[in-house]
Amino acid sequence: MAEKARLVTGADFWTLHPNSKIGLRALVCSDGPNGVRGTRWDERDTSLLLPVASAIGATWDRDAAKRAGELFGDEALRRGVHVVLAPTVNLHRSPFGGRNFENFSEDPLLVGELGAAVVQGIQSKGVAATPKHYVANDSETERMTYDAVVDETTLREVYLEPFRRIVEKAGPWAMMAAYNSVNGRTMTENSTLVNDILKDEWGWDGVLMSDWFATRSLKAAADGGLDLAMPGPTSPWSDGVLQKAVEDGEIAESVLDDKVLRLLRLADRVGAIGGKSEKKANKSEKGKTATPPEEARTVLRELTARGCVLLRNETVGDRPALPLREGIGKVAVIGENAILPAVQGGGSSHVSPPHVVTPLEGVRNALPDAEVTYRRGVWQRRLLDPIPREDVDDPEGRGTGFRVEYLDENGKVVDSELRGTERLVWQIGSLPKGTAKIRLRGRLRTEVGDHAFGVSGTGHFRVDFGGREVLNAEVARAREVDDPLADMVEPPEQRCSVLLVESDLDRGRIEASVEFTPQDINADLIVLGVGYRAGRCDDRAELESALAAAREADVAVVVVGTNDEVETEGRDRTTLDLPGLQNELVSSVAGANSNTVVVVNAGAPVLLPWSGEVPAILWTWFGGQEYGDALAEVLLGKTEPGGRLPSTLPAELADVPVALPGVQPVGGLLRYEEGAGIGYRGYERAGKVPAFPFGHGLGYTTWEYLEADREGGQVKIKLRNGGDRRGREVVQVYEAEPLRLAGFTTAEADPGETAVVTVDVESASEELRVGRSASDLRLTASG
Repeated sequence: MAEKARLVTGADFWTLHPNSKIGLRALVCSDGPNGVRGTRWDERDTSLLLPVASAIGATWDRDAAKRAGELFGDEALRRGVHVVLAPTVNLHRSPFGGRNFENFSEDPLLVGELGAAVVQGIQSKGVAATPKHYVANDSETERMTYDAVVDETTLREVYLEPFRRIVEKAGPWAMMAAYNSVNGRTMTENSTLVNDILKDEWGWDGVLMSDWFATRSLKAAADGGLDLAMPGPTSPWSDGVLQKAVEDGEIAESVLDDKVLRLLRLADRVGAIGGKSEKKANKSEKGKTATPPEEARTVLRELTARGCVLLRNETVGDRPALPLREGIGKVAVIGENAILPAVQGGGSSHVSPPHVVTPLEGVRNALPDAEVTYRRGVWQRRLLDPIPREDVDDPEGRGTGFRVEYLDENGKVVDSELRGTERLVWQIGSLPKGTAKIRLRGRLRTEVGDHAFGVSGTGHFRVDFGGREVLNAEVARAREVDDPLADMVEPPEQRCSVLLVESDLDRGRIEASVEFTPQDINADLIVLGVGYRAGRCDDRAELESALAAAREADVAVVVVGTNDEVETEGRDRTTLDLPGLQNELVSSVAGANSNTVVVVNAGAPVLLPWSGEVPAILWTWFGGQEYGDALAEVLLGKTEPGGRLPSTLPAELADVPVALPGVQPVGGLLRYEEGAGIGYRGYERAGKVPAFPFGHGLGYTTWEYLEADREGGQVKIKLRNGGDRRGREVVQVYEAEPLRLAGFTTAEADPGETAVVTVDVESASEELRVGRSASDLRLTASG
């Protein structure tokens, strides 16, 4: 009994208990939806960083989603991971949802189809996928405790539907239960939704694990259908508590046996039991996990480009603004996101990529003969910029980066290592034994003048520059936050001003030291960030510099967007405005150069009040590590912008179907009063016209829809490429009243060529509409 009970609770943060008697090896789990991080939060341990789920959703392409899943699977094999905690298949119920970037779409059919394809891709490699978070986990405010109040019809047709479809089409080997409650029962104890629907009605035979720290009880969770309590070693089931409850008859032994059987089935499927070969991480010569394969970069570029959505493309002179003209001479690249792009959102999905190609680098790489100038235009981030690693020398002369020293209570160094210069994270158990505080040391490349230096995290900081103390303070957040990821997603920052004179510098370098005593040295996560800005911030002067560059250029490419401070796990958004003065920046640049292309680098909807002022808008999501090169290929027309909007972009804040405070629980209850009226369904119900509708995307050619015929559960559509280049189209089929996506597929054709595609539909409606978006339906198919 003890051995069985031990199997269903984690051994540590990421692994499960082995059992040598039956040949069961320790199963290894890893986040997540953007890439397979492994079992460490360490920027030196790099992983492939894919475009986020909303970007994959924008492909509307099952094959592309499956390829993304295959990359997850390959990365898991490389890292010795058996269970990937992905994909996230909750819905964009509201554009204010902080974690929307990690989800595919506002439509349950699109989420279910693409989620199933990702699961198929992962599991084709012998690695378990874990769709999450079951269910109605669509808000981040009070995310661990809110109770989603949802009527049964809406729950079935909207929020359960992606999970049902994925179970039916892909048979995931694991699934994750959400933190929240649904209709009065927390999801780790919700027997109706787990035992009755997921396991009995749908016949699912996988392992339902808790979200991390979501297991709240012994008997209710055991009887409610939860199979695995994570993480370990401590949970409501650990330390013999579950064993005793079964032996005392409080919990039926058959309930425990079913959990063990599911766990062993999972182990068999991933090759972690018996004579099957054990997954071992591919190690480099130094013993660290080998870096991601170089050949994956091509696939990542293709996936990123496939999700780019061309929202607007008006004529400038005698041709559309995009793609850019060949032989272009002068290009002004403008915007903070051009050099500090958002390539992933905040939270547990974060991975450390081997590199990030910025938009500025991508444009310069693609236009070696052009004069490409860069201007920031505005500052928009809450935190100071991270320090480029090449600007910090190890004081011990072993490379670049910060020398991290782990100090005991007496200030003695117990261990030391060379780390990066961006946010550093230590997971529980990863600090050297005896560590009481952490010290960073480095020789910072700088110059004379005024500078801003910032530290972020919770605890006491002492900062020295050139042996001179410039900060000695306790840094704490303004309010208490009950979230284990709080310091990662919303760290408090303390800044100090530093005036450097010539005598402070040694060959353009200065010794910098940060001593950090965490508020809780035994916290699940300890986070330490350092930021820096040379010179004073002058927004007006920076904007004028950007406008001057735009006036002199043949084309101005303005890269605007959000970042992982705005879009993050643990916190919903409070506005749909672009942060800072970016709206003013776009309007001003458009006034200075009529040939202005705006690139939007955001994972979820923002308002675009200037959309009618610029000839071209390209929505590019959070594009992963190859973002800049993929963007350049699309801008130059080497690759088709193949994406279509997986979520509606609002024209006005007042038009949003589920606006604030719709994502904020009241008295612990989050009422889904809109029913099925989210996204495009809500716009159609209210008679509102969005800025850009669900399914919208232009591409670089035109399409003529010729015929649509329905035969039972299929619609056959004939269409023709009416442009002058090969193109790709996403063909969409809808029920008309009320409006609902019923099916979709993709078509490709050369100029003038006709394509015939077949779309599988699940609809009892007698009349279906076919077209390019929810607002552009061109044909009717009856039957």
